[in-house]
Amino acid sequence: MKNIKKYLLSAVWGSATAIILVACEDNNTFPAPKGQYPLDQLPAYFGKNFQIPADNPLTYEGVELGRMLFYETKLSSNNQIACASCHQQSKAFTDGLAVSVGVEGRKREVGSMSLSNLLWQKKFNWNGSASTLEEQVVMPLQHPNEMNQSLAISAQKLQATNNYPQKFKEVFKSEQITPQNIAKALAQFLRTLISANSKFDKVLRGEAQLTESEQRGRVLFFTHPVAGQLRGGNCGDCHGGLMVGGTAPDFQGFHNNGVDTDASLKNGLFDITKNPNDKGKFKAPSLRNIALTAPYMHDGRFQTLEEVLNHYNEHIKMSSTLDVLITEASNNLFVPPNTVDLGLTAQEKADIIAFLRTLTDDEFINNPKFKQP
Repeated sequence: MKNIKKYLLSAVWGSATAIILVACEDNNTFPAPKGQYPLDQLPAYFGKNFQIPADNPLTYEGVELGRMLFYETKLSSNNQIACASCHQQSKAFTDGLAVSVGVEGRKREVGSMSLSNLLWQKKFNWNGSASTLEEQVVMPLQHPNEMNQSLAISAQKLQATNNYPQKFKEVFKSEQITPQNIAKALAQFLRTLISANSKFDKVLRGEAQLTESEQRGRVLFFTHPVAGQLRGGNCGDCHGGLMVGGTAPDFQGFHNNGVDTDASLKNGLFDITKNPNDKGKFKAPSLRNIALTAPYMHDGRFQTLEEVLNHYNEHIKMSSTLDVLITEASNNLFVPPNTVDLGLTAQEKADIIAFLRTLTDDEFINNPKFKQP
């Protein structure tokens, strides 16, 4: 009988590690983990404010199938575009473009959002048009300017392959591939894209220290300015919390941040609510890995973090739905009527950017569990 050795495999989600004891033979081949995907060792400061759908529990088999589908070009009408085309791991699952480009070079009006820590989010897309990941993944798959293919056709194409029917059977107990199960598998994979090992995370865990500039930037980031009393960058009002943005449970996570006047406001949240007060409001995205996700804003109009800080500091455009969190924020004692002047110094802007760069998670963008199978 062959000698059996015991190995410890580490299933890593950022800084969270689930230890799984398995047995393998002398040939050093490791059997793939099976069954429930662990959620019990996530960073405590992330909180437990998330829910896994009862009809789509996380399993190792489901997550692996979802990863395959995330990189599968058969899900597009021209068999050339995959989810990963617009969500590249090296760019924190963005694509470096101002607006997303789909089949035949067709463009959307908005850019590809970064994908991380989606497990805690309650609304998806720039305009909040989806309330679950199962809903969200269907939209780009079928949108004519993205992957441009119905899920019914995608299911037929996958059904005709040699490997996918068995993979779906392992997860959903049937070789019959359905549109619903395609969406469920993709959603499972997306829920595992957890970024939790940036320098900022290490600081929160007591494993690292910020530089003086980074610490000044951290304080400015989370401080709402009170003119003459308290200097602040006003960033945390929309991107606050220890996870740094993107976790609002309702439409309060959507803001008009002053990039357009009334004459040029895009619909944003208005497309969903039909409330005129929501025109020009877009989701405040997570700022994790923000240094990797340029260009910035829903339409990619700013190329650098410096441009973003200059916008908030000096170039806010007035409109009827401009967020009150912006209009009431200034470090200056006097601000002319109908204007916004945050009043940060050049050093303060540099310090905020230094802090933002501590949100880069190199482990996340190199994690082999997220790479193409």
